[in-house]
Amino acid sequence: MDDGELHKRIDELVTEEHRLERSHIGQGLSDAEKRRMEELGVQLDRYWDLLRQRDARRRAGLNPDTAAERSADVVEGYRQ
Repeated sequence: MDDGELHKRIDELVTEEHRLERSHIGQGLSDAEKRRMEELGVQLDRYWDLLRQRDARRRAGLNPDTAAERSADVVEGYRQ
């Protein structure tokens, strides 16, 4: 997946996230919607991580296409 595809997918996930949030203003999300919001957050973190990897490889003179998407366990384990 190249940078353009990653940005497109990120935009799609953010749009879905915002749609879910806006559709429930003043009321809570269902359990299924809460799970979906969590899934969206994890996938967004994974895509942002992949973009950062690609950028770091590019700056280091390496091929950005050799960057690999990391598992949710790895990405969600990062310290903020």
